[in-house]
Amino acid sequence: MHRDPHVPPATRSNAALMARRRAALPAGLGQTHEVFAERAEGAEVWDVEGRRYIDFAGGIAVLNTGHRHPKIVEAVKAQLDKLHHTCFQVLAYEPYVELAERLIAKMPGDFAKKAFFLSTGAEAVENAIKIARAATGRQGVIAFGGGFHGRTLLGMALTGKVAPYKAGFGPFPAEVYHAEYPNALHGVTVDDALRSLQHLFKYDIEPQRVAALILEPVQGEGGFYVAPFEFARALRRLCDEHGIVFIADEVQTGAGRTGTWLACEQWGVAPDLVTMAKSMAGGFPISAVIGRAELMDKVPPGGLGGTYAGHPLACAAALAVLDVFEEERLLERSRAIGERLRAGLTAMMARHAEIRDVRGLGAMVAIELFEGGDLTRPAAELTRRLCAEALQRGLVLLSCGLYGNVIRILVPLTASDALLDEGLAIMEAALVAAKG
Repeated sequence: MHRDPHVPPATRSNAALMARRRAALPAGLGQTHEVFAERAEGAEVWDVEGRRYIDFAGGIAVLNTGHRHPKIVEAVKAQLDKLHHTCFQVLAYEPYVELAERLIAKMPGDFAKKAFFLSTGAEAVENAIKIARAATGRQGVIAFGGGFHGRTLLGMALTGKVAPYKAGFGPFPAEVYHAEYPNALHGVTVDDALRSLQHLFKYDIEPQRVAALILEPVQGEGGFYVAPFEFARALRRLCDEHGIVFIADEVQTGAGRTGTWLACEQWGVAPDLVTMAKSMAGGFPISAVIGRAELMDKVPPGGLGGTYAGHPLACAAALAVLDVFEEERLLERSRAIGERLRAGLTAMMARHAEIRDVRGLGAMVAIELFEGGDLTRPAAELTRRLCAEALQRGLVLLSCGLYGNVIRILVPLTASDALLDEGLAIMEAALVAAKG
């Protein structure tokens, strides 16, 4: 195993590195698992002590093509031999334009489109709002309870989850409003959610002042709840009626996680703007806003961009990701992984009353746990113990949800069936141990 020559071997344990971390880094920079990764391949990771883990977290939806996919590594190395930074707004480079062209071709909608790049998902979301405001001359924005749109001030304002993202950080930018998100398990119907929008129009802001409505096709941090397709179609009609820009936040759902390149492809209607990030470059930092050319062009030169936005290495990686999806048929694999995970988790649910729901779209799959199966008692502590027990057995899991009682699976789409089955077996063993 490679050792850092500048760090004495005695400090190369997880515990020793965590001690250094706590001394050097702020407490607000959380860490789910007290593990330091040393190397990774595909859907497996090895820590600094040599322990092997199956990765069901995927860097929080960043590694759909797996750790260190050879085609992506090769593309980045080739780009590094040419140039690694000019700032696109100063001196342009072709991979940026080619990536925009290829992503435009993948966005649904029978209208002219344009695209540009940034560095993070939160930046993409903020720039989509900027475009909507510039294009409409309006200020209001509607988001949904349980949604997550980033940790910047505007991203937090849009996010519909107080702890831990918003607590103590206000005041937030004005003119952001939250409607209900459909959630059948928790008693919120599509009609309830649509009614809440009408309530906003009656109680808080007239629709003629709303610039944009932003929706996650599947809520990420909020608990992997899938927006019913009829809800998305109803929102499209509402936006058309009132001249509101409809934004699909595909930062977590995009790049094939849900079985199509974009989850909104499954709606039957097209949003006006799409935000992407996470898996679009296989682990390299880049994000995108893609959408109607007529909206994009309302922003004057200089209003969009960023110093590192659309970095050459990230563009090269993103182009390689698109190639890998085509060559390895990863959209089909995403759907197959989703079916296998849901089948295994549904069988697990039949054996454990605490699991009350198995859900997802494509390979974006989750379970929700309740004490004794009682829907009024979300099992946050059991969920925490399950993640801890799984890690001890060599499986990396992540929790999420408004009540902290959801386990989400974001395994790389390159994982084998054998690895999926091994992970599911560890997960059930960990649940048994967590229940005591």
